[in-house]
Amino acid sequence: MVVASAAMLALAGCNGGDLISYDLPAKPARYTFETTTNDVKTAWEYTSAEATKDDSAEQSPCVGEVLVGKEAPCRPEPLIFLRYDFDLALDNTVRAGQAHDITVVGYYQPRLTAAPRVTSLKAEATFDGGRTWRPAITRATGRNTFTTTIRSTQRDRTTKGVGLRVSATDSRGNTVRQTIPTAYTLR
Repeated sequence: MVVASAAMLALAGCNGGDLISYDLPAKPARYTFETTTNDVKTAWEYTSAEATKDDSAEQSPCVGEVLVGKEAPCRPEPLIFLRYDFDLALDNTVRAGQAHDITVVGYYQPRLTAAPRVTSLKAEATFDGGRTWRPAITRATGRNTFTTTIRSTQRDRTTKGVGLRVSATDSRGNTVRQTIPTAYTLR
């Protein structure tokens, strides 16, 4: 019955990855969490341990509290999420053969009370469907905010558009690597 309830919450559009709940050992360890959504692959590596105090807002309780009345301390994991501003034209394209800036913001679940700072971000672009990746110039432009410059090739040299692979690290050594097979197309 609990699994069905969780599935119904997810299908009803419950916003949040908190629908996954698990117990961790007391000793800190390194974990990897991977997901693929709409061909976008994301892999997180982070250090975590058993929650010793509750770190969840009353308005956003942990899934164990909602579904089974579990009262053990819980908290969100320190996963780095990435938000992109591709600055595309109205037809979702970028002019071929020119440099194009993309803004990438690293952020955390709102319930994480002591969020680390994203300290580095590296971006790579592909124009041949992921066979080869070219590094992009990236610079910090604010707290957890980076601008990366993609130097596009000519449109006839691009197979499916421009793919993007972004890797970020925070002040606690947590990482994320996200691969977007086709982030945008060229015109």
